[in-house]
Amino acid sequence: MRLLIAAAITAFTLAAQTSTGAAEFPRAADIDAAIEQAILQDRLPGAVLLIGHQGRVIYQKAYGNRALAPAREPMTLDTIFDVASLTKIVATTSGIMNLVAGGKIAIDAPVTRYLPDFQGGRSEITIRDLMTHYSGLRPDLDLEPEWAGYATGIGRALIDKPSNPLRTRFVYSDINFILLGEVIHKVTGQPENEYLRTILFDPLGMTESGYLPAAALRPRIAPTETQKDGTILRGVVHDPTARFMGGVAGHAGVFSTAADLAKFCQMILDGGKDPSGQQIFPAAVVAEFTRTQSPAGKSARRGLGWDIDSQFSGNRGNLFPAGTSFGHTGFTGTSFWIDPATKTYVILLANSVHPKLRPAITPLRRLVATIAAEAVGYTPKTATGLDVLAARNFDLLRGKRVGLITNSSGLDSRRRRNLDLMRAAGVNVVALYSPEHGFATLEDRPGIEDSRDPATGIHIFSLYGKTLRPTPEMLAGIDILVFDMQDLGVRFYTYPATMLYAMQEAAKAKIPFVVLDRPNPLTGQHVEGPMIDADNLSFVGAFPLPLRHGLTIGELARMENSELKLGASLTVVEMQGWKRADWFDATQLPWVDPSPNIRNLNAAILYPGLALLEYSTNYSVGRGTASPFEQVGAEFIKGRELADYLTARNIPGVTIQPTRFKPDSSTLAGKTVEGISFQPTDREALISSRLGMEVALAIRKLYPGKIDFARNIKLVGSIEALREMEKGGDPVRASETGLAAFRALREKYLIYR
Repeated sequence: MRLLIAAAITAFTLAAQTSTGAAEFPRAADIDAAIEQAILQDRLPGAVLLIGHQGRVIYQKAYGNRALAPAREPMTLDTIFDVASLTKIVATTSGIMNLVAGGKIAIDAPVTRYLPDFQGGRSEITIRDLMTHYSGLRPDLDLEPEWAGYATGIGRALIDKPSNPLRTRFVYSDINFILLGEVIHKVTGQPENEYLRTILFDPLGMTESGYLPAAALRPRIAPTETQKDGTILRGVVHDPTARFMGGVAGHAGVFSTAADLAKFCQMILDGGKDPSGQQIFPAAVVAEFTRTQSPAGKSARRGLGWDIDSQFSGNRGNLFPAGTSFGHTGFTGTSFWIDPATKTYVILLANSVHPKLRPAITPLRRLVATIAAEAVGYTPKTATGLDVLAARNFDLLRGKRVGLITNSSGLDSRRRRNLDLMRAAGVNVVALYSPEHGFATLEDRPGIEDSRDPATGIHIFSLYGKTLRPTPEMLAGIDILVFDMQDLGVRFYTYPATMLYAMQEAAKAKIPFVVLDRPNPLTGQHVEGPMIDADNLSFVGAFPLPLRHGLTIGELARMENSELKLGASLTVVEMQGWKRADWFDATQLPWVDPSPNIRNLNAAILYPGLALLEYSTNYSVGRGTASPFEQVGAEFIKGRELADYLTARNIPGVTIQPTRFKPDSSTLAGKTVEGISFQPTDREALISSRLGMEVALAIRKLYPGKIDFARNIKLVGSIEALREMEKGGDPVRASETGLAAFRALREKYLIYR
């Protein structure tokens, strides 16, 4: 546990309170380790973290380096960052808020009321549509051929044609906020930078925030990307569109510090009040802007400007509630998240694009926010079977020699290992067993060897090496066998096969079998074909199931034990607080990658469809890249052609864009290929199996003979569906075969109603 440095904390005054000396932050070691590990892995050069709670700063620290080139400079708390798209909130949303409060802008007014030349004066797009990103406009302006000037950028935004019908699809768009910045300009008669200085930065004492930072500040500004000519951007906005526009735009351009952003976040938590108690914005307007304002029925929930629950809200973490907390991210590595329920905000500022572009630091943002939420006492909605059994002091296991089948996903709601909790409670764990990907969930290869747990020295028997089943020798001396790991709810995910094989062997040896239940991340409601044929059962489909079965791992264990007449002495320790309609993020449990290539819920949602053709030797599903199972590619694919074809198919719940990537491992390693990337936009509407089969049919039509569909029969499961793929028929219809009977069967085994 580490202590804040008194001088650092007293240097910052917040909400009429001065921090008093060093304040202990209970999870300092954990949060420090997370950020320092990310720096060691070259995911970012350095960062500044600031956490506020109940009106005061409870932790702040600078990590790593502000600059790596041309020379190293240590990161400091007063580092000034290019906050990128945080500009959309801190500047543009604040400006619109002020104009709404003054009656000068109406949220549901058409944009043409304020910008008469927009779309030739004939557009139905409203201010609300721009602020929620449901306008249908494209993500950004074209940058080639190169252009320059604020007026030129605005002119291009005014005539840019929508790429989607109005209010049908969430598409995060810089063009939306470029237009909103110009609305502020036109309504106030002031450039956005001058207006925001007057109404926000000066009144709130954000003295080191604003556009176009002075040259004198340059030594404290975190540099960003190295340009083609070798120069490093420092004090010049990183976003190229904002740079072309002269550095002042509605979507990017603001520079700020953690301390200044803390003042802003606290003002929002205080209902628009500044530190002296004066209202900068009316409390009712702040509340209106920070509640869900997206069109009804859309899964991407946005406030007016604010991110609430979308594919970009990884910085919410796994505990702050979806729907009532809010925040935003910036491309350069910046983010903040605000939770009114606990009166907490988490600011993480990094320049992860220095001196080169890197993958987004979403996993780090998520982990930092989760640890912060734990530190302030946030309790998840769902208690896993592990949480429930731990609360009972592991009564089922006391006095027994325990074998534990698990991996790194076997954590409780506070991210503590099941093994450590059991041992602390006096449970005698004598053997460990690991599935595919190994005990640490880092391996992506067959033939994993036995090992030992570094912390306890307990032997780990590999169930993905010489054997897929625990042998009698592995079970010798075991009184009870416990299974606890996070499943994905997909037929060909191998952890359920490991559970089934272990349960079969436990039944033969008359060893009781305990399953600590965990949520199905894809809900307990969605059931999709195709069913697997009996002839195609294997380790990637060990029990007759559809592609998505909508069962928890505990419910599946009950079904298998009964339907296969295993006779196992089975106990399922049930969860508390889980509902069948809950996606994983609704549980507020910490996300832990269940396997190396399922790194977020979006990947989990896409996985059932995009993995259907994974056994093809000339086709990548993104393994070995930063976004596995969120993109596919091959040397024979033309990205734009395939994206356009699939977009025209109107597949519900997903957007498809052309992309290029180079896997550094797995299929097509070292080869740069074209392909397509996928972004779920409405996960309730997205039918994963249809998506996968639409991709298969598109490849068959556009690139005939390039994919050997028969290689994938164990994944597709159904020979009928495979044949429909091969002949260009209707595999979606074929996938319905047997689903009605399965749905009737599963009703007998549901625990959570």
